[in-house]
Amino acid sequence: MTDRIARSVEGVQAATREALFEPSLRLGVTGLSRAGKTVFITGLIANLLNRGRMPQFSAARDGRIEAAYLQPQPDDTLPRFDYEGHLAALTGDDPRWPQSTRAISELRLSLRYRPGGWFAGLRGPQVLHLDIVDYPGEWLLDLALMDKSYAEWSETTLARIAKRPEAAEFLALARAEDGALRLDEARAQLLAGAFTAYLQAARAVGWSDCTPGRFLLPGDLAGSPVLTFAPLPRPAQSPRGSLWREMDRRYEAYKSRVVTPFFRDHFARLDRQVVLLDVLGAIHQGPRAVEDLRRTMAEVLAAFRIGRTGWLSALLGARKVEKILFAATKADHLHHEQHPALTAITQELLAEAKARADFAGAETAAMSLAGLRATVEERVERDGQSLPAVRGRLLSTGKTAVMYPGALPGDPARILSPAREGAERWLDAEFGLMGFAPARITLKPGEGPPHIRLDRAVEFLIGDQL
Repeated sequence: MTDRIARSVEGVQAATREALFEPSLRLGVTGLSRAGKTVFITGLIANLLNRGRMPQFSAARDGRIEAAYLQPQPDDTLPRFDYEGHLAALTGDDPRWPQSTRAISELRLSLRYRPGGWFAGLRGPQVLHLDIVDYPGEWLLDLALMDKSYAEWSETTLARIAKRPEAAEFLALARAEDGALRLDEARAQLLAGAFTAYLQAARAVGWSDCTPGRFLLPGDLAGSPVLTFAPLPRPAQSPRGSLWREMDRRYEAYKSRVVTPFFRDHFARLDRQVVLLDVLGAIHQGPRAVEDLRRTMAEVLAAFRIGRTGWLSALLGARKVEKILFAATKADHLHHEQHPALTAITQELLAEAKARADFAGAETAAMSLAGLRATVEERVERDGQSLPAVRGRLLSTGKTAVMYPGALPGDPARILSPAREGAERWLDAEFGLMGFAPARITLKPGEGPPHIRLDRAVEFLIGDQL
């Protein structure tokens, strides 16, 4: 008992010292599949360590950052974000995109800086610890399950996927099943396997609402009952021991043993949040993919603990997300003339979530960016017109190609209205995309990799703390 009390006192002392003298800021970075989380974090860290390309980051521009260095992450139970390995992949002789996020990881970057403001001269150098937490977007989606019963989740899921060709095989099995019959474990596993196959196919073609997330990234839970359920039509009766009742029980176990611990241990401890979105990819897929992305993000962001954290609350360990950055990635796939249109579409896409966050007292911003710039800008002539384009190395062949993806509309309603109305395709335009590989780059001393607006993103996320 004495040992536990002593450790508790030491923990409070450490928290007090950190809160008052060396504060830490927990920055969560997430996004749905292929949004570019790993590239964003790698580019962010590299450009904070070497700040030659960060003119919009005021503390770096004014020369107030004296040192930036990596330290062991404070949570000994989390894997370290493999910054060095990812940077080597992006900047090597044969650059390639790093492996996508498959589990939660963390990295601590410490900044020693001279404060700005009126009273800067009265204070010596300060230290800010930035704890960057990377977690799969598939896990983020699961937060929307917290307030849904199995019956609600089954009904909405079956209705949403009814017209998707990727779901045809699973739907045939689910509709033929009588949930009132006694549980047959072989049938339960067959249904869960078919549903998992649908989720994998849906993610491959670009749908956003691929949840439960651990079905796609099971880890050591693979084959366990907590991942052996699927949505089913509700039977008129569901007696004890029936398939429906067992599916209901496993769904609730998934929420209590998988989703809730993640929310409590990691997600609820964040101070700032970056939400990365592949908006261009959704536009390329068509109106239904855009609406799917809008609805999914609105549901997910409802689970955020949003608002201002007072100094006493911070001292006691209570935290809320004070700032949220909504970022449309892959801005390097467009000429800079189209970036304002991409940002405006992103803002409108997330208007519902942004309004909720603003009302709760959080500060929000939307921008288009690229964690690593893979292209250069060009202009091409077509039908007597000079069109803004980009040139890069193709991911498929390694050859250089020039791309003009089409003109994004200046009015976001031309994208969002057809999406909400369930249109099959865009009426007046098509938007093309190419897969670009990282460009071969040569870095000068003091420079991080080329990027688009990482400095503005950093200024919004942590500039007030410096």
